[in-house]
Amino acid sequence: MATIIYPENSSPVADAESIRKACEGWGTDERAIISIIGHRNATQKKMIRQAYEKVYCEDLVKRLESELSGHFEKAIYRWILDQVERDAVILHVAIKERAILDYRVVIEYSCIYSPEELLAVKRAYQARYKRSLEEDLAEHSTGQLRKLLIALVGIYRYVGDEINARLANSEADIIHNAISNKELNHEEIVRIISTRSITQLIATLNRYKDDYGSSISKHLRDDTDAANKEYLVALRTTIRCINDPQKYYEKVIRYAINESGTDEESLTRVIVTRAEKDLKEIKELYYKRNSDTLDHAISKHTSGDYKAFLLALLGNKN
Repeated sequence: MATIIYPENSSPVADAESIRKACEGWGTDERAIISIIGHRNATQKKMIRQAYEKVYCEDLVKRLESELSGHFEKAIYRWILDQVERDAVILHVAIKERAILDYRVVIEYSCIYSPEELLAVKRAYQARYKRSLEEDLAEHSTGQLRKLLIALVGIYRYVGDEINARLANSEADIIHNAISNKELNHEEIVRIISTRSITQLIATLNRYKDDYGSSISKHLRDDTDAANKEYLVALRTTIRCINDPQKYYEKVIRYAINESGTDEESLTRVIVTRAEKDLKEIKELYYKRNSDTLDHAISKHTSGDYKAFLLALLGNKN
């Protein structure tokens, strides 16, 4: 369930006027901006953008970019964009604008989003950056990791509840044999992981655990070949995203906020992409895993307007 709290009836024109007022004068009223944008759903945000442009002949996104700064500005920017625009931006940052490729983001969109959602994001990516997602991935990755990522984003998975038990058995055996023989770059592993429906893959993962006494992720972790490390981590990430997306997102958040420093990029990504989907369940998992509320953890590891905005998306009414 979503965490975002928003009014059922809001006036996009009144919201646009309030945001304009918050941006005028010597200083920006960030709290006023949070009180509006942090409490509007996707449809309402789109209508505010349209109203603002109609009334003031100005792009609201660009205005906010010029008024705000730092992690707060990035979070607001990602939140106010239409979903496919936002997802295209997040993918582009992960592939081309970070020091190293953050392949986790690519895997998230490939394995957690529906085929239609992924296709829409790929179209938005190409329209925005004049290059395909596959093209940029191929340029910024190599070896087995590249093969895995290109396969994941290039497929249109079947969506359905049908399970072929015999196929699950045979493909669990194929994966086990490859792992046992240290053939972790075996083409069959990539083929199975990247082409089967999510329902079929979960059946295969469950069959593997039943037959071999441990999860595929655990057996992959047991391999210590340094040459395979990045590919193996990506493969384990893929399996986690397929098997339990919410548990995966909880782990991303947990790793993003820790005593050694906060990974604001990852934290922002999860909050803004899941606030209208399943962030409530992710919050509950976080509490069970850490005996602490996510709201409290974010308050401890972030500050200022950035903290206030994330808390708004988490369901804080103030």
